[in-house]
Amino acid sequence: MNEATLIKDYLAKLVKNNPSALNLNDDVFFDKKNKNVISIDTYVEKIHFPNFTNPGLLIKKIIRSSISDLVCKGVIPKYYFISGSGNKKSFNNKNLKKIINSLKSEQKKFSIKLSGGDTVFSKINSFTIISLGFSNKIVKRNNAKINDDIYITGNLGDSYLGLKYLQKKNYNRNIYKKYFINKFYLPMINLNFSKYLTKIANTSIDISDGLLIDLNKMTNNQNISSEIYYDKIPISNKLKIFLRKNSQKKSKFVFNGDDYQILFTAKKSKRHNIDKISKITKTKISRIGRIISKKKFKFCLLRGDKALKLTKMPGYEHFFA
Repeated sequence: MNEATLIKDYLAKLVKNNPSALNLNDDVFFDKKNKNVISIDTYVEKIHFPNFTNPGLLIKKIIRSSISDLVCKGVIPKYYFISGSGNKKSFNNKNLKKIINSLKSEQKKFSIKLSGGDTVFSKINSFTIISLGFSNKIVKRNNAKINDDIYITGNLGDSYLGLKYLQKKNYNRNIYKKYFINKFYLPMINLNFSKYLTKIANTSIDISDGLLIDLNKMTNNQNISSEIYYDKIPISNKLKIFLRKNSQKKSKFVFNGDDYQILFTAKKSKRHNIDKISKITKTKISRIGRIISKKKFKFCLLRGDKALKLTKMPGYEHFFA
């Protein structure tokens, strides 16, 4: 049983009288009347991060991936709550100083304020973050339109390669190792672009579990299909060099998540506006596909005129049984 099944079969019935919960099928809780937008995420060692050897960098990643849920909805985060579980080794004075310094840095960078939390003793290190912002409008999931363009901000794949390095994966040419590890710990969260999102996007999500998995989540209640143009999926120049030097395929890296870029759809008539916003906010935005009427497939990955076959859905899913 995966997370989607758990929500659909067990939890969704509990929110029938709570429209702000968005049927538990979006990134946030949205109370339009009071303009409250809230997200919550939990991060567990060995599942969301390999170890606790870089607590200062790790806490930055956790904060950024949490506020990303608001940012991809077109909402600017204002407050956060943090709960942490750990032990004497993980929460020693040295590590706590690194964590506090990183929290100070992230608060300044994103203009957010710590507003509460909790601590628990545990053998396993984990953190839960609640992020809060205010808006009377968000970009919801499941609102894509036929013939919408599909866009992605930034580049994909750098973070996943950083994770593989942290997991001690060795390649023939371990180039740009520090760069890719930093991309894992420090995803780029673009507040400036987020301010324009409600004006251009029909639907949106952030890329946490993987491009194709999150594309499916973004439109999972709609009777539509998607075409994704493989060669249009953006990657960094450093990843291009890495792939060439190590004879690796692009597909091994761009579908596995942890990018925290924004995936969204928009009308064709918005193309000029999106190009303009890209320049104003200095945001790389790539048009990678389009929404089409319902076919036998949920999405089709195209390279030229040929459909690429995948042996399994790449990316990350939570399974409980």
